[in-house]
Amino acid sequence: MKLWGIDLGGTKIECAVLDPNRNLEVVVRMRLPTESANGYEHILSQIKKLIDQVAEQVGEKPTKIGFATPGVLEPDSQLMKNSNTICLNGMPLKADLEKILGIPVQLANDANCFALAEALIGAGKDYPKAEVVFGVIMGTGVGGGLVVNNKIIAGHHGIGGEWGHNILEENGEPCYCGKAGCVEQVISGPALERFYEKASGEKLTMKVILERYHEGEDEFAKATIERLLEFYGRAISTLINVIDPGLIVIGGGVGNVELLYTAGFEKIKKYIFNKGVVTTPILKPKLGDSAGVFGAALL
Repeated sequence: MKLWGIDLGGTKIECAVLDPNRNLEVVVRMRLPTESANGYEHILSQIKKLIDQVAEQVGEKPTKIGFATPGVLEPDSQLMKNSNTICLNGMPLKADLEKILGIPVQLANDANCFALAEALIGAGKDYPKAEVVFGVIMGTGVGGGLVVNNKIIAGHHGIGGEWGHNILEENGEPCYCGKAGCVEQVISGPALERFYEKASGEKLTMKVILERYHEGEDEFAKATIERLLEFYGRAISTLINVIDPGLIVIGGGVGNVELLYTAGFEKIKKYIFNKGVVTTPILKPKLGDSAGVFGAALL
């Protein structure tokens, strides 16, 4: 039986079909635009259209399917919450998908799917003794996924692994979650770009800010990257102090900043509750942007 997964993003919907009999070889991979501005019902129709197109190529329809979603399904109400694709919030996504597709559907947060895929078939393959794997997303937003003994830990409220919405900076910027100074409002790409613009009066991308930091002549770029490294060290150390994972995998655009794995790693040592000793492997993902859809298929 082939494994089907959907990665439901804000701008695109991706479907992948994996063959477990051929070392999870990708049989088909296809995308359609989400067109979320057209609303919830349109997203459902785009999902149905994509699955029908993939089924035609594969030559068979799925008997069950996993979804990586922005936000999570609230366990008690079975309604979506915490999604930055706003029209999903408050909607019975799982029930509606099962109704239009006619098959069982499994939903998990996209960061959890990222963590699951990396734990099972990505970076985690080199660390088979890592019982606890944490997947960090540092990009436009900041999120996380927790996998223990190859199983996603969604948690009692469905918010297991939500690392990005803990307060990191006292009196920091307000967050859409209702708090202020969240991890996401400090070390996400947009938050760092806002910090640079506020300090310098110039609006730049993270890529250019990093380039200017390495050139060594822009004091505002220096302050921005130093801010990233300092607060990254604090945030990751708290994560290690609480769950002490055997492996951390860092995805997202900001996760590509090489300094996180050198100078940033040294910052973690300042705050870890282990006399400054950090032996946790902290790695880039091996699956790239495939992790979400692969994780959905592995659900």
